[in-house]
Parts: sequence; C-alpha cells; structure tokens
Amino acid sequence: MWGMTREAPTNDVDETRLEVGKPKSWAAGIPGVAVSLARGVEQMGVVRTARTLRLLNQRDGFDCPGCAWPEPRQVDGEKRKLAEFCENGAKAVAEEATKRQVGREFFAAHAVADLAGKTDYWLGQQGRVTEPFVLREGATHYEPISWDDAFGLVADEMTALASPDEAIFYTSGRTSNEAAFLYQLLVRSFGTNNLPDCSNMCHESSGAALTTSTGIGKGSVSLADIHHADLIVVVGQNPGTNHPRMLSALEQSKGNGAKVIAVNPLPEAGLMRFKNPQNVRGVVGEGTPLADEFAQIRLGGDLALFQAVGHLLLAWEEEAPGTIVDRQFVEKSTHGFEDYAKNLRELDWPETERATGLPREQIEHIARMIATSERTIYCWAMGLTQHKHAVPTISEVANLALMRGMIGKPGAGLCPVRGHSNVQGDRTMGVWEKMPEPFMDALDEEFGIKVPREHGWDTVDSIRAMLDGRGKVFFAMGGNFAAATPDSERTEQALRSCSMTVHVSTKLNRSHVVHGRTALILPTLGRTERDVQASGPQFVTVEDSMSQVHASRGRLAPASEHLISEVAIICRLGERLFGAGHAVPWRTFEADYDLIRDRIAAVVKGCQDYNRRVREPDGFVLPHPPRDSREFTGTATGKGTFTVSELEYPQVPAGRLLLQTLRSHDQYNTTIYGLSDRYRGIEDGRRVVFVNPDDLAELGIADGEIVDLVSEWRDGDRRAPQFRAVSYPTARGCAAAYFPEANALVPLDSVAEKSNTPVSKAIVVRLEPHHHD
Repeated sequence: MWGMTREAPTNDVDETRLEVGKPKSWAAGIPGVAVSLARGVEQMGVVRTARTLRLLNQRDGFDCPGCAWPEPRQVDGEKRKLAEFCENGAKAVAEEATKRQVGREFFAAHAVADLAGKTDYWLGQQGRVTEPFVLREGATHYEPISWDDAFGLVADEMTALASPDEAIFYTSGRTSNEAAFLYQLLVRSFGTNNLPDCSNMCHESSGAALTTSTGIGKGSVSLADIHHADLIVVVGQNPGTNHPRMLSALEQSKGNGAKVIAVNPLPEAGLMRFKNPQNVRGVVGEGTPLADEFAQIRLGGDLALFQAVGHLLLAWEEEAPGTIVDRQFVEKSTHGFEDYAKNLRELDWPETERATGLPREQIEHIARMIATSERTIYCWAMGLTQHKHAVPTISEVANLALMRGMIGKPGAGLCPVRGHSNVQGDRTMGVWEKMPEPFMDALDEEFGIKVPREHGWDTVDSIRAMLDGRGKVFFAMGGNFAAATPDSERTEQALRSCSMTVHVSTKLNRSHVVHGRTALILPTLGRTERDVQASGPQFVTVEDSMSQVHASRGRLAPASEHLISEVAIICRLGERLFGAGHAVPWRTFEADYDLIRDRIAAVVKGCQDYNRRVREPDGFVLPHPPRDSREFTGTATGKGTFTVSELEYPQVPAGRLLLQTLRSHDQYNTTIYGLSDRYRGIEDGRRVVFVNPDDLAELGIADGEIVDLVSEWRDGDRRAPQFRAVSYPTARGCAAAYFPEANALVPLDSVAEKSNTPVSKAIVVRLEPHHHD
C-alpha cells in the first residue's frame, strides 16, 4: 500500500535478472522526482517522507548526508528552492531515516559467516542498528552489550597496546565539525597521529597540488562564481550522479551565457542535457543542453591535454604579446612562469594525440575557448585525482588558471568538487595524519597538553601496518572501510589481523563482517535525527565544497532510544580512557556543543567567533587568501607557483584495457541505494564492465558475454569474476566497472605520487571468458 514501507529484502541480488538497455542522453526530469518519492515512501512511509524532505538543505533543517555541493546564500542575492535537494540526496535521507531496523533478533538469526556472504546492497538494506553489539573472540554471532561495557572493552584494549601508534583511527566524511574536532583531540591525547580518512582516497591529490600552487588545498570559488563564469571546464567528473545539484548551477550559468567543456572518457547524461524538474522546460520541454564541447579523453590523458593547452596559449601569446597571459598578475603575484613556459615551448603532437585520444583540432578548439574566456572555472573530481600522475595533472590545471589570472577574480577559479558532505570540514578540524605545526601548537596551548608531532599513517599505510602486525586496533568513526579501500583481499586480511575493530555506524555494512578478533558496532544518531543533551537540543556544523560553514539541525525522533551521538561516543570514550580529571573536559563537551565550538574558535584558523557566525542564516565562509585578496602566503615562495612536470600517461600492453572504477546512479560512495543505473541503461544488477564495441570485437568478446576481470600488477594478478561485458561508447582502450565490486582489482601499492591515493582510475586489466567450475 502507498502508506506502507516495504520490508528489507530477505534474498540477495540475482545477477541473472540483469537487464541492459540504451544509455540516456539526458538527466533528472520527472523520473528523478518519481524515484525520489518512491524510495522515500519505500523506506520511510508517506508522512515521514514529506516531513523529512521539506527540511533537507534548508536553513532551519539538516544538511544533506550525501554530497558537499553548496546551497545558495542570501549574501549573493540567491534564494533556496522549496525542494533544495536532488534525487540522490533524497535517497541518502531515505537510507538514514528508514524504518527498517537491525536489532537483537536479527543478529541472533544471522551468524557473521552468513552475513559475510551477502552483498553490500543486501547488508545496507536491512536497516538501522538499534543498540551496541559485540562480537567476542571465537563467537559466531554479534550480541548486545551496554554502552558502559562497550567503552570499557575499547579502553582496556587501547591502553593494553605497547604503543599508541598501534591504534588506527579512521574517519568518514559525514562526521560533523564538532565530532571531528573532538575525535582528533582524543586521538592526539592518546598519543598518535594515525588519522587516516576518506580524503586519502579521493581529493588528497587535489590538496597536494593546490597547496604547492596556491598555498591552500581547497577550491577558490563560490556558487555565485559558478553562476557568473564565462567558461566552466568540467574534468573527470559525473555531476549527474555524484553531485546532481551542480546541474542546476550549470543550467543557471548557461542561462547567463556561459559555455561548458566536458572532459571525460564516458559520455555522461547529466553533462549532455539537464531536465530540471523544478521548471517547465525540464518537465514538458527538452531541458537544457549543457556541454558545448565534449572531449572524450583516454584514461590518464588529462596531463597531456592541459600541457597541450598551455603550449598553445603560450604560442599565441608570443604571436600577440599581452593578449593571452595576464602579465600584470603573473609578474606581481606568481613565481616560476619562465620555467613553466620553457618546459612547454616544444610539444610532441603525435604523442599528445596518443595520450589523450583526441585530435589536435579539438585540443586547439578547447584552447581557443580558454584563451577567449574572461572568467574561467575549472571543476574536477575523482577522474583526475585517482591516477599515478594525479598531482602534476592538477598542477597543470592550476598553471592554466595562474597564467590567465583566473584566481581571486569573480566568476573564475579552481573548484575540486568534494564528495561526502563534510569531508572538507573534517580536514579543517584536524583530521589528518600530518597536520601542520601551527595547528598542533594551538591544540597544546588551548588544552595544556602535548600532542605528538610525528606524522601518522594514511589509509594505504594503515592497511600495510595492519598487514605487518604494527596496527592492532582499528577504530572507525563512520564509513565502510572494507568496501571503500583498494585491494579488497589484502584489506580484509588486514582488518582480520587486528585484535579489535570498532565501527561507529548507523547501518550494517561490509566492515562489520570483516572484523578483528573482537569487534564492536557502536550505533549513532544520523544527520536527520534530534540530538538532545543535558543543556538541551543541540545542532552541529559542516563545511561544504566551497568553504561555507553552516549549521545542521536534526528534526526526526531517533531510530532507537539506545542511540547516542558521535560527540557523546567520543566524549564517553575519552573520559573512560583518560579519567574525569583529564585536561579535556569530555563530559562538559558532551552536555553542550557550544563549548566545543568555543574551543574550535580558539584553535582552528579562520573560525574566530564561531558560535555567533554559524548562527547566521547561511553561516560563514572560511578565509581563502588567494580567492579573497590574491595573496599566496601558504606557498613556499609566497606567490602563486607555476610547476614543471614531465609528460606521463598510462602505457597499456596489447590485448589489455585500462579500467576505471565508478559509481552507479543508485549509490553514493559505498552505500548502494538500489540496482538501477538508468543513465547507463543498467537494471537489476551491478556486475557489469563497460567496454567500447570496437575493443570488444578486437578482443573477441561478445556483447553480453560473462567475463572475469583480471588486473595485472608487478606482484601478480587479481581477479574479479563474473562480470557481464556491456558494449558502451567509452573511449577506445578504456573500460569501467562499479566499485566496490571492482576494488579487488586495485593493487595496494598502485598509488599516486605525492598523495598516496589509490590509482582506481587506471587499472591495467585483461578480460577472460568466465568458466563455471
């Protein structure tokens, strides 16, 4: 019935039901609205769906637990819509606010070994975990445990370690600023900087490149800049699925006269045409064509593309001095331009065409668009960051912006589009294994403690440490580490080698069934739920992709009376570890989050007067010297810095393809909402590999054939079995498959230079016909 929620699936995915249709040439529209409402009603019921969605991304409501795309600001003269959310945001809320529950009866009925055989989709669809659970050493089932006993168990295990550095503390991007600040404070009070987080696997390359080029590892634009740009270059990004509200921003930009260049190995529906369900053109009309130019680049060819564009711009500047390069800006505010220009003076065009798969004429056309634009914004995501040469590639993007004076200028700048809704805020709050010295000094001074200075382990190094026996306790504040990380077999081996694994979670996921000798699930409140502490109702804060910090207020009744907030979990563990007389007043912080924000204001640069400013209607924007005043005080030279890079791109042996992992339209990161990727024509399944039809023919593989994917690396092969080959218009020599199913193919030691990010967008694979045993 319409008003009833559907029960969680009792049977797992049957991939034999998988259907393949034609890819879509447009995104959103009425189907997006229909799916949003259907998923909400399925998980929450009619009344709860209506009540919840009206608060999503509103000033008096809660921030979307999905992506980090910003909301319009009053100061920019922009208004929020009544429905300020997208289809995938609605799905994220439905997942969190579901009425389905995982309690004592569930774990009594399901042995962990049974759960380990289920798919990620099935696990996630079972519902919210209602109370703390423990899997004791040698046990076959999780069983309930009281909060006090859970904290005692964790504290005893941690204090028994030979060194604090034997503990690893992971963080997901959904953690609030308040929880993230306290979490890193607890970890450093314990005595380690082992603070890996999901940034290590996504935009770490952006941070490394931008810190060198501009002095700050964040983007330099606002939503208003997007709306008023002349040209927006969208590279290695699929906003239609990963950041759907960006499509509305691009539509507004197009209405103001902007042009859009899309650079991607796959044609993405959202960048072809957008049918905005909030206007007549999107409902009954043809929608808005977005990309004026589509460059179907080969995987890993972006460095060659941006070097070629730089080469052309410099050549045209020599022909007509002062027409291309912003000489005044370059001479006053930058360093290294002459070395950069010298490096690009000569270009091997045949090699550039091999690397990019693009004809010279198209590259010249793109360069001319960039040369004639007065306000250019460069946007990118994982398609740039998850390559071996990701950091130099992003540096080349920054070089173009510096050359043309496109930083610190309205309607122009650099825009790495973040994933999880507070992944940027977590880093601002100190969740990083190598925070700079001024931050550490401020912590010492504010709390009267001495935090460790030796850098800790990032995600990849943490896996290595667990495998080597150096990491023994793994504690995760949110996320799904086992499903998010590379080299699945080795990651699972690493987690199973721990003496204890602890996961602060809202729902069941893969990491709960890939466990240490003892394992705990500590269930927490979601973003949508009321958080009431001793001083009264609380709110938390988050930071979006464009450095806007704002409040988020949960309004729904908690899924269970036994749930406590992330802040409460951290504070109670802190008091159990360090005692009531510790320099950090854990119990006081749990009672009143304003007191946490006062300490954030004292420690975190740019957060002065935090409590007052986050209570403004749209919060406040963190300072960004390059954007705000064209000052580059954070670089080694004190100026915007041009970098010099050698050309690099993946080399693929004959008979092999270059595979990238990606999301379906029915998932967000490791959370699988459903089994439909309607933009790519996939229904009722996920084990597919998208391959160019000419490559399939050359390899002798039929469209629809079942194949094994075998990745080739210097330490041996990795196999992911039983994928359906799907003929798809991706770039020649390239292929794509969904993660986490394809994560097994990403070698742990295949990482980006400087950032140590797993290379999930350039995996050398062969396709072998699957043989049934």
